[in-house]
Formats: sequence, C-alpha cells, structure tokens
Amino acid sequence: MNEMKIPIGRSGFEDIRRNGYYYIDKSGLIRELLRTDGRQVTLITRPRRFGKTLGMSMLSEFFDIRRENGSLFAGLSIADDKDLCDTWMNKYPTLFLSFKSVDGLNFQKAYDKLTGVISDRYKEHLYLIECDKLDSFTKETYCQVASQKAAQGVIENSLLNLTRMMQTYYGKPVILLIDEYDVPLTKASDNGYYREMLDVMKGIMQVVKDNSALKFAVITGCLRIAKESIFTGTNNFVPDTISDTRLNEYFGFTQKEVDLLLKDAGLTNYTTVIKEWYNGYHFGDFDIYCPWDVMNHVERLMLNPNAKPVGYWKNSSDNSIIRLFIDFAGEAITKKFETLLSGSYVIQKIEEDLTYNELLSSEDNLWSMLYLTGYLTPVRQTELNYSLPEGCFGLKIPNREIKEIFETTVSKWFQESTQKWNRKALFEAVWTGNAETVTKEMTRLLRKTISYYDYREDFYHAFFAGIFAGAGYVVESNREHGEGRSDIIVQDYSGDRMAIFEVKYARSQEGLEKACNEAITQIDSRKYDEEFREDYSVMMCYGISFYKKRCLVQLKGSFAINFSSFY
Repeated sequence: MNEMKIPIGRSGFEDIRRNGYYYIDKSGLIRELLRTDGRQVTLITRPRRFGKTLGMSMLSEFFDIRRENGSLFAGLSIADDKDLCDTWMNKYPTLFLSFKSVDGLNFQKAYDKLTGVISDRYKEHLYLIECDKLDSFTKETYCQVASQKAAQGVIENSLLNLTRMMQTYYGKPVILLIDEYDVPLTKASDNGYYREMLDVMKGIMQVVKDNSALKFAVITGCLRIAKESIFTGTNNFVPDTISDTRLNEYFGFTQKEVDLLLKDAGLTNYTTVIKEWYNGYHFGDFDIYCPWDVMNHVERLMLNPNAKPVGYWKNSSDNSIIRLFIDFAGEAITKKFETLLSGSYVIQKIEEDLTYNELLSSEDNLWSMLYLTGYLTPVRQTELNYSLPEGCFGLKIPNREIKEIFETTVSKWFQESTQKWNRKALFEAVWTGNAETVTKEMTRLLRKTISYYDYREDFYHAFFAGIFAGAGYVVESNREHGEGRSDIIVQDYSGDRMAIFEVKYARSQEGLEKACNEAITQIDSRKYDEEFREDYSVMMCYGISFYKKRCLVQLKGSFAINFSSFY
C-alpha cells in the first residue's frame, strides 16, 4: 500500500513539511514576489480552496526573522537560489494573520472573533513589551489589545501600531501577510451588519497606507473591494486576480503537477476522470485544477480504488451565491442557465471591483461574482474565434463538480418555485377531464423550467410527478397493476379521485400527436385502470407527450387536442 501522506485540511507549511506530508512545490511564489518587492502592497484574489492560506503560511516561514527554516525549504526550487535565500530567508520581522474565521450572526459576535484574531497575534509577539524603546503608554495599550479589552478605535489602529513596534524592536521594516482579508465583510453582508464591519475593516487596513514600518505587504481574498476605499491612498497597490497571469501557477495545481502527484500515488489510471471533474479553471494563461478537490480524491482513491468522484469543493460552503443569483434574477436567467448547463458559454460584462453590498444592484454584478468566486471560468479566445467588447468575457462551467452544484441548486429552486405557482386551473382541469386546459397549463409550467437534461422521458416523468407531489397529492410512480406498469398515479386529498398518466417523449414537434396516441393505446391495452374502477368515484386516464418545452395531453376516449395555438 502506498504510504504517501496527503495533507487534507492542513494549511500550515511547517506542519506539512516537518511531518512529511505530500507537498507540491509552490516556493517559486517567493521568487516571483521578490522580483517586485518595491510594490508596497500585493493583493492576490482567488476563489476559496485554491491554496491561498498555505501559500501565505509558506511566505511567513520563509521571511520570519524568529525562525531558522532552511530545512523546511530543502529540496524545493527556492533553495536553489542561494543568493536570494541568503538575503531574505528568516531575515525580516513578519506579521502573519488570517481573518478566515471571523464570522457571526450579528456584529458583536463577529467583532469579538476579529479582536480575538488580533489578540492572538499580540500574544504571539508578547516579547515586544520588554522592549526598552517602547514607552509605558504603548505597553499598556499593547496589553489591552492582547487581553481583548481595547476600545474599537484602538483595535482599528492595532495592526498599524504592531508593525511600528516590531520595526522599533528589530530595527528593520516588517513584512505583513494578511490572509482572507474580505471574509469578515462577506459574512457581514450575509448577516446584515455590513456597514458596521466595513467601518472597522477600513480602520484596520490603515496598516497598508503610508506605513513606513512596512517592507511590503501581501494580502489575499476573493474580491478586490477597491470601491469601498479600503485600499484608497495605498502607495504601489497592485492587485493580482484570476484574470492576470503573473502568479496563477502558484494557486491551484497545473496539469504537470497533477500528473506528478498521480504518478507518485500510483493513480495514473485516474487522470482522465480527475481532469473531467476538477480541472477546467482558466486563470490568466494557466489551466488550473482545484487543489482541495484533487487532494481529497487522491486520498480517497488510495484508501478505496473504486471511489467515485464527488463534489469536495461544494461541501466546503453552502454555495449561497448561486441561490442568491437565482432568487434575484428568476426567470430572466433561465435561458442563460440552460446554455451553461448544456456545456456552452454565455457572454457577460465582468466587473472585478465589486463590493458585497452592490451584488443585487445588477445582474452583471452577480455574473461577476460567479466568475470571481470560481463557479464560472472564462472561455479561451481561441475557442471564441471573435473579439468581445471591452470588459466582457465568455463564461462557462469549468468542470463536472461545478456543473453538479448548478444542477442541484437549480433543481431545488425549481421544485420550490413550482409549489408557489398557481396551479389551481391545472388541477381542476385534470379532475374534470379538460385535456385542452391541462395542455395549456402544463406548457406554461414547462416554459418556466430550466431544462438541462437531454430531454429524456425520466426528466418529464420527474417534472410531472413533482408538480402534484409538491401540492400534497399522493403520487406513485411505475406502480405495477393491470398488465403492466403505468408511469404516474395521482390520488387527491380525499382519496375518492384518481388520475393515471402515461408519459411519452416525442422525437419532434410533429410527433407529439402520435406519441400521445401511443400513450393512450398503452393505457387501454394494458388495462391500467381496471383494478381501480370500483374504488374511486372519479377515474381519469391521460396520455401525455413531450417534446422539449412543448406538450400534448389527451384524455382516454377523446381525440388529441390541436396544440399549435398554445405556442
């Protein structure tokens, strides 16, 4: 059995390297960042689960003056650059903190977690209060922050003051690393205290504005949030997004890296399925795999070679952005979703400087959010064969996992939506034998659906059964009776009426009538209704044929309805 250790849920670079967990070498990120160390602030935005925290942990272990970490980087590409390592490795005071845990249903709970994160960093550098160069007032304030007793104004200045104290202590400027800086704002937007949290975060992020104590800063997140003035006035501020190319090979796995991982794990037979499920992200010039997915599936395959691919990424979040999108746009985005789920792409204007409180101000903002958070990826220009307007992208679903998220979310939305639609006319028509109205009402509902299957009979079967089940009717599918199995049986609430439906799929619009007649013939020939005749006061038998978003309904014993007037 392969003894390779896969680091699931481990984002600490020292932990992974010191304990022998498998590590894909991303140390080239250090070299690339130092090529432009004159930039005061680099903001790196990537979707969640693409290795941001591990990358920041690696940077911290490399630069932190309190460490001697040559052994952690032995064998990695950065170690080959001796001059760089001699100049930079463990040579600078380094402040590393992550806001990814700052969450809460109200502002106070989230604020407490935020001050807790800052308090932990103050405690980590508690040696600073022994510095003779710091006055007693500064030391007293330091203890207030460390004990989470400081006023909000002090908290807002806490990182700025901490970097200044570190510079005073070491006599060197500080390297600042802030991971997931926008999580507090994301959670605040979700829970209704956005403005309060924004005010606090603006104060805290003063640490990167004209701070002479900084050597440079690296910040990660999902969005840039430039419009909120968080970074306004910051000198040499440079964002690096998924649209750029410079750093994209260092967040996520490239094909070469995945090939090596599968070779080392003895799993090269699974290359195709892993690519189909977890590849497909186009970041700048790179084609990228989601590392969280790949590592999780490799571990499962090592334990069970028959393990099927599943959505690991989707299980790490509630995917509320897709539901927010659907609730906001409703039927307006039906056709676009159908296009995406069919494997094609849509053309959309993308705004990368989003703010969380602007999401619902336009449909374009929601498409931008789906792009920036990894649910959609840009189509390569070579696939388009034509130029797009400025600011527009061709967007598509990157892989099987994300497609499954869309399908699940859209299906749930449709099921809930159909329960809200007024179906009184449909149900009355069913029990009175009005096939013309049933045809009309079913067509109306079909027009509202988001179809993304290959229009098989099982799609229509589930669609039709769901309409009645959602209204509280007793619905049975494929029940054996008479001389065969009918598709759907519906009993009303009181139990004295029953309707039998035989569903057929036509291969063309012109074939609807023939398919409908075949359904009626099947009900007759297999005597689906005979065993129920004595038990119900009302018994209706219907043949239904579907073609895409068209349907035709016929009552047993009647003639097919002319459906052309309904479309």
